[in-house]
Amino acid sequence: MARIAPFHGIRYNPHKVGDLNKVVSQPYDRVRYGLQDEYYDLHPYNIVRITKGREFEDDSPEANVYTRARDYYQVWLDAGYLLRDTKPAIYVYHQTFSLPDGTERTRKAFISALKLVEFDEGIVLPHERTLSGPKIDRLNLLRATETNFGQIFMLYPDAENRIHALFDAAIAGRAPDADVRELFEKDVRQQLWVVTDPDVIASVVAEMAPKRGLIIADGHHRYETALNYRAEMRAKHPDAPPNAGFNYRMVTLVSMDDPGLTILPTHRQMHSYTLKTTAEVLDEAAEYFEVTPVADRAALEAALAGASSTDRRIGFYDGSYYLLQLKGPEIMAQVAPDRIEEWRMLDVSILHELLIEQVMGLSKEQVEAKENIDYHRDLDMAISTVDKGEALCVFVMNPTRMAEVKACSDQGAKMPQKSTDFYPKVITGLVAMAVGAGERL
Repeated sequence: MARIAPFHGIRYNPHKVGDLNKVVSQPYDRVRYGLQDEYYDLHPYNIVRITKGREFEDDSPEANVYTRARDYYQVWLDAGYLLRDTKPAIYVYHQTFSLPDGTERTRKAFISALKLVEFDEGIVLPHERTLSGPKIDRLNLLRATETNFGQIFMLYPDAENRIHALFDAAIAGRAPDADVRELFEKDVRQQLWVVTDPDVIASVVAEMAPKRGLIIADGHHRYETALNYRAEMRAKHPDAPPNAGFNYRMVTLVSMDDPGLTILPTHRQMHSYTLKTTAEVLDEAAEYFEVTPVADRAALEAALAGASSTDRRIGFYDGSYYLLQLKGPEIMAQVAPDRIEEWRMLDVSILHELLIEQVMGLSKEQVEAKENIDYHRDLDMAISTVDKGEALCVFVMNPTRMAEVKACSDQGAKMPQKSTDFYPKVITGLVAMAVGAGERL
């Protein structure tokens, strides 16, 4: 069963920090060093100083990015820039945004503590592989601060959106407790309501209790880090009760049937590649794909929109546009016979296993190290790198469908990295949760 609980959230004090827009950030893994500098300059109490702090050449075991994060956190708490909510709460979280066609959507979520479970229990399911480096980094930060700052974006089944209805009624007519626009995605309105009503909380807890098959949409490394931290803390504190804070993880929960749930495509830009010309790549791809030149980008996007579960389509740009249609599912069955069909027929699986590895001759290790590949949400930017001679070509992708994510997760088939881009990102800095040895939920 999916056991959730309210918690005493730790939030910025607007009377001390002032403009809340300036203290929140993107998730740590999106904070590249240029953006890190912008956050540092934005506000002296921006959350990035804790979640993705600067590293220095003279760092040591006694003084480093993690000890600085711990010290910032403690000083901010002591000085009242961060305050702990006096009542346990669940936090309603709405993100309102516009799609490229101008359509406005609101994705509704709630933030709570979720009792940690191993994946083999079937209550929480991963959908992507993880790497060791980020998990070590996040574990070191968690050890130092004993607090969850970043969110895990998780999807739960609720076809009738019963939980939405409970929260909609609870916040009806109330102004949000936080209403911000984060620096990197200023066009996304982020609103947070603090819900402390025991009856509402009890109803939501009861609704969530029988649910299984919750899917991690974003935050796989953070979830596995939480499991590792729990194991360490249980070894250190064997007498701790089941409601000890370290047995839980702060998560942002969104219904799989939420009308605002949006997945964007992640395009692949190939660079620094000299094994073959694009003409040779297309010529060899013709063994597996129908390769059709198209007039322009609009024509390519229209053709990609005609894809289906049995008609898989990938775009290609090297200065000219091409549509690549897989000739048949039996091709992927030969390339990846040990994989389930749902995994084999993902666009990203076809791209990586067939085009990037088989045709272009790049190894999984090279792809993982990003030796010749960059990932882009913004297709304009990806295309411009080809036009400026900075990249060889771009593979233009359709978004992964939610049904495909669910099918792979249900069968334990982890999708390739960068398979999904759930938009918008769940930001950091709206609320944090302490999980030290003395915390109880």
